[in-house]
Amino acid sequence: MLQYPSHLPMRIALNAWFHDMPTTGSGQYTRQLESALREIAPDLDIALVRPGPRGNIAKLWFEQVEFPRNAARLNADIALAPYWAPPLRSDVPVVVTIHDVIPLALPEYRGGPLQRAYTSLARAAAANAAHIITDSEFSRNDILKHLPVSAESVSIIPLAADARFTPTVPAEQIEAVRERYDLPSSYVLYLSNFDRRKNIETLLQVYVWCGEPIGHDFPLVIAGEPDTVVYDAHGRAMTLAQMAQGLEVDDVVRLIGRVAEADKPALYAGARCFLFTSLYEGFGLPALEALACGVPVVGSNAASIPEVVGNAGMLVEPLDARRMAGALIAICTEDDLHQQLSQRAVLQASKFSWQRTAFETLATLKSVARK
Repeated sequence: MLQYPSHLPMRIALNAWFHDMPTTGSGQYTRQLESALREIAPDLDIALVRPGPRGNIAKLWFEQVEFPRNAARLNADIALAPYWAPPLRSDVPVVVTIHDVIPLALPEYRGGPLQRAYTSLARAAAANAAHIITDSEFSRNDILKHLPVSAESVSIIPLAADARFTPTVPAEQIEAVRERYDLPSSYVLYLSNFDRRKNIETLLQVYVWCGEPIGHDFPLVIAGEPDTVVYDAHGRAMTLAQMAQGLEVDDVVRLIGRVAEADKPALYAGARCFLFTSLYEGFGLPALEALACGVPVVGSNAASIPEVVGNAGMLVEPLDARRMAGALIAICTEDDLHQQLSQRAVLQASKFSWQRTAFETLATLKSVARK
């Protein structure tokens, strides 16, 4: 196990707004990073700065007033904001993790006046941070494009999949999940959310092209409810079931509803392939979780996805459903190709670990504190 050399204990004040929300992306990151930091540096002093009341105004007050005030009272060396909400002013040096800048990069995510004002505040505050951590080269480039910060102030530290995502998920767990969700013996999986950047129309269009040759043997299993709202390429809203029916793929698409967190490793591990057509990802954790379970990825070559998938999948232009279908057919029907990509998947996933994330994060924090 890596041990970070430390002569003097360092005190980190950690913004814990999402710490008690483990199903959110920011909550997972906060908890995993905290745990891994304690593991690699047992003498590290991590003080969780927890919020009081919840709500939009309370959140803003916590981020901009309570958190920096408490960091100063704790005599912290570093105030660590694990999501894009650093305080505008702080007596303690602030390091902030910015996973993506979606509200600035994608116009459809800019929201109303209040959301735009919040984004403007976060943008201004980021410029005052002592250092910025981000998940990928893609996100770093986006940050430098949209935020008034210098290149040397932004470091790339990748995320990782939870250790429970593994190619050795017990067969009995896979079978139990298959029975629980009434899954076929073989399937292709989509497990992520459904907002516009996820490109759900292309996800379903893939089965317009491959539904006849492989759809009944390898149906597309989607972890979503039939009434989930999705958007087509023109921004028109409809339900997931309506989109599948409109594209005439509802006979080869299974909508299994919301999946329990505990069931996700087995759901991944039981899949032949993971289909990921997203247009924009700051990192793309679902793809990495699939790889960690030994499942190849077919999908788009957009944003950070190639950084995560590497050579453990087949990636094409994000709107090219026909080529994605060809790649999917090959992986589903050619056992040698599937086995080769499965082996690559495990190897690629092994390059990412929370221990590595914590080690590189701690090195960054120490560097900032020394300055």
